[in-house]
Order: sequence, then structure tokens, then C-alpha cells
Amino acid sequence: MTDATPTPPFDDSDLLATRLGAHPLPDGSGTRFRLWSTVNREAAVRVNGVTHPMAPLGDGIFEVVLPVGPGARYLFLLDGAERPDPYARFLPDGVHGEAEVMDLTDFAWQHPDWRGVALEDCVFYELHVGTFTPEGTYRAAMERLPDLVDLGVTAIELMPVAAFAGRHGWGYDGVALYAPHAPYGRPEDLMAFVDAAHGLGLAVFLDVVYNHFGPDGNYLRAYSPTYFTDRFHSAWGEGLDYAEPHMRRLVTGNARMWLREYRLDGLRLDATQEIRDDSPVHILAELADEVHRLRGTHLLIAEDYRNLPELVTEHRLDGIWVDDFHHEVRVTLTGDRDGYYAPYQGGAAALAHVIRRGWVFEGQEWPLEGEPRGRPADALRAPNLVYYIQNHDQVGNRPVGDRLNDLPHVSMTVYRGASMLLLSLPMTPLLFMGQEWAAGTPFPFFSDHHAELGRLVTEGRRREFGHFAGFAGTEVLDPQDEATFRAAKLNWAEREEDEHARTLAMYRALLRRRREDPVLRHRDRAALTSGHVGDVLWVRWQAPVGERVLLWNLGAAPLVPAELELPFPLSGGLLLRSEGPDSGEAPLAPGEAALLGSGA
Repeated sequence: MTDATPTPPFDDSDLLATRLGAHPLPDGSGTRFRLWSTVNREAAVRVNGVTHPMAPLGDGIFEVVLPVGPGARYLFLLDGAERPDPYARFLPDGVHGEAEVMDLTDFAWQHPDWRGVALEDCVFYELHVGTFTPEGTYRAAMERLPDLVDLGVTAIELMPVAAFAGRHGWGYDGVALYAPHAPYGRPEDLMAFVDAAHGLGLAVFLDVVYNHFGPDGNYLRAYSPTYFTDRFHSAWGEGLDYAEPHMRRLVTGNARMWLREYRLDGLRLDATQEIRDDSPVHILAELADEVHRLRGTHLLIAEDYRNLPELVTEHRLDGIWVDDFHHEVRVTLTGDRDGYYAPYQGGAAALAHVIRRGWVFEGQEWPLEGEPRGRPADALRAPNLVYYIQNHDQVGNRPVGDRLNDLPHVSMTVYRGASMLLLSLPMTPLLFMGQEWAAGTPFPFFSDHHAELGRLVTEGRRREFGHFAGFAGTEVLDPQDEATFRAAKLNWAEREEDEHARTLAMYRALLRRRREDPVLRHRDRAALTSGHVGDVLWVRWQAPVGERVLLWNLGAAPLVPAELELPFPLSGGLLLRSEGPDSGEAPLAPGEAALLGSGA
């Protein structure tokens, strides 16, 4: 059991005695139950079926200490009305039920000396716990960790696990931010997953949603409407008021819990453009300060389409997801030009530009909003830019959740070429689960809401993505149909089959090359140049220990690298090609990529 005094330099807001919810006392004598309400005159807690009044301490705080320990079940009563605890550490019966008192300091960690993975060494692997394995649990996912080590990724990124209504969903409608979603397993199971990953040299990150709450099971307003404000609104509901100290502390305390009690290595912050704050210190900057003061290596990554370098340079986050790279790759491979793909050109020249500049929009007008978007990324290091060719959104926000490799007009050759580009660049790469073997299973949007809410969510998604042609058709999968969820579960057996096995072998070889090649390990953007010769993209690394050149043939005819009129001489030999050693010294086929080099 930890002491009530926080590790310096945290202030009084982190004292155990001031935290809301249910917290076992350090001496083991009982549990403190504490809540804050601005609209209720009386409060009580029902523990294991027995109701106990809570004493008002002033400023809306109610508290009682009872001689019960971990495992006790409880509900709060606000002016006699039963309400779940929004600060619960576990909700075994779902977001509308009783909470369980948890001692999160009691887990026996086997790898307490783990210190994390530096950003420049991160290769992210995004996974959804419920569909990563047939069982859909932390324990089942833990059994697959050796496969990720063999692949060569270094950092797992879990899609949100904060408790949400229903049995299955993507997790972005969480309502109890401190309670891991019960169908995935108990809190101890999540800790065991993290511990096992650390033992294998894998960092574990968590996707957290601090921009809105889900529509079902959010009880914060019953405690105080001042958690919310009409000064801001998001695409998903009423705005969160980060000028309210309790709202502010809810998320800073949540971040500390995941990183300290669960020993996660970092957080991916969902849609930070929707985290509005008019306080003197923006909540993102405060989160960064809190996280970076923890022991070890802890990182914060923003999902933010605005292309704002100040998220790193001023708010001190560590990285930003870069949609522009994905969109240029997508348009190059598919020719898609509907929705938010319309402003992108695709092709070798456009890819060279996004690699050279970091992202595309750096102040130009964004046609979808009619306003300027972005600023130059010159101040950012390569690892600050998180690149991907697939992620949960770009797969799941399609009518049937089809992956890039599922599309009939995307050949496996060009898919592997895009993969080689992604994993060779010095930017931080992110893979979406199953990408490494070109999984044949889709990843559509799925949910498990009650009937009326489910209908509204389905209609809302059709409106949100109505600018994509596919959402106007009849083939849009019903997210409420359990078969949609079942279809998203990975088929691990297909890894051994034909093109799947060939793709997996290439990913393993690429990640080994990324890890061991002294030139590719050089993460300085100043050492990187890019350009094109017709339909051929070239990327050149010039490091003190040698030179590497990647060529990707995006044309319709084979080419011989030595015959290209590049602005520099090719030196050295062939190191790796996306179609493998069987192609020998043959010309690069359409869609194929190759890495050449000299020096170490």
C-alpha cells in the first residue's frame, strides 16, 4: 500500500486523501469514500447492501471512512437517488452498476525496473483488445505478445479501454475514465498484460479520450453540471469545462493513474483539436507537465489534424499523428478523391513533398472548412511526426471497414511498396493490427448500445461520413449487428498463407533493417531528402556512416535503378526490396520498392 503523500513534485491535488471515489487507506484499516457535488444536499454510500450517510465537509465535498476493504461493492446516493461512481476504479457489472473497491497498489510487478522506450525507438502497433484475439481479453492478448516481439515492433498502443456502455465497441464513448472495461478483464489482468509486455521489451501506450464523454452512462452531470459548459461544443456532445478545477483534475489524475498505477508508458490523446480550454494554462500543457515529471520515459502523442507544431514546441507533447502522409499514400494507391481526400494529389511528387515538409498543409486554405490549416513543421524532429498507412479510423470509418489491401485495385506489390516506405523513413511509424500480414479481416465500426441510441448512432455516422460516396449506398454495415463486431476479429491462422506469409516476412525484414541499419537509425530530418523522377519516388539518407536510397516505382512499367536520371549518383548495392530476394537483380516491377546503399 502506498503512502498518502505523493511523490514530489506533485502538489496537494494529488494527495490520496483528496481523491474522489473509493480509496483503501494506507494502513489497511478501511476505505475512504469521497464525492463532490454542487447540486445535492445529502449524500450517502451503499456498501455491500448497507447504506451509510456521508458527512458534508464544505465546498460540495462529502466523505465517510468505513471498515471495508478491496472487493466491497458500492453505489453513491445523491439526495436518495442511486448513482454509480464516475471515479470508480472498476465497474464489474457495467457503467450503470455498482463499483468495486480496488487497491491498485497491490499488484506484484515482475519488472519494476522497466524505464520505457525512447520516442526515436518507437514502432507503434495499434490494437483493439476486443478483436485482437478470438477471446477479446487482456489475458488472451498477452499470449500474442511474443508474436509482436518477433515482428519487431517496440510499442503497443491500445485503443481506449475506459469503461463504456454495452459489451463491445471501439471505446471512444467511454464514460468512466478510471475503470477498465470489464469484458476485457479485471484491472489486474491489464496490469499483467503491461508487466508481460515490459518483460519482453515492449512499451505499452493507451488511447485516452479527454474531449467528450459517451452518450450512455455518463453520470457526472448528476454530481455537478459545472463539469460541462456551453462555451464550447464538440462533434460528439457538450463541451468539457477545463476552467473548472474538478474537471481539470479528473483528467490529470486519470493520466497519472494510467502511468503510475498501471505503469503504462504513454498516452495517445484522441482528437486534441476538440479539447477546448480558455484557461491561462491549456490543459494539454498541464498534462504534459504532469506526465513528464513521472519517473522513467513517458510520452504523450496527439491525434490532431490541424498540423500545429506548437503542440510539441509550446504545449510540450511528444508527437503528432500526421493524416497528410496517410492521405497522400491513400490517394496514390487508390485514386480516392471523395471526402477529405479531395485536396490531396497523390503520386511520386506529392509523396516527396509530404516527406520533405513533414506534412502538406502549412497555412494553405483547407477546402473542407474554408480556412487556413497548419503551420510549417520545420521545428519538429522526425520522431515527433507519427506516420501510418492504416489506422483504426482510416479503416473503420469506411462503409464496410475494408483494409487497404482488401481493395481490388490495390495490388499486394504496391501495398508492400507503401509498407517499405513507411518503415524506412525516420518518422515514427504506426501499424494497425494485422497490417503486417495484410489481414483479410475487416475492421468496421461496431457498437452495442440500447436500441434507440444504436439507431441514432448509426444515423449519425451516415451523416458524419456522408461526403464519402460509399456511405450513400446500401452496403454500409450495421454497427449494432453483433456479426459486424465478430467480423473484425483477426484471423491469426491466415498469417501462414501465401501472400499473407510473404507480407509478414517482408515486415519482419524491414523492421530488423530499421532497428539495425546505422544509416536508417539516423533520425535527423536534415539528413533526409526526397524527390521524384517521373513516376518514381526517391528518398535519400546521407549520414556520417553511409548513404541509403529508397526507390518506389509508381509507374506502369518495370525500371532499372541504374538507368534512372537521378540528381545524384547511385552508389553501393541492393540491400532490400519489397518483393523479396526471389526477384534478384531484376528490374523493379510496378509498385515495387527497393533500398540501396553504401557505407556501414
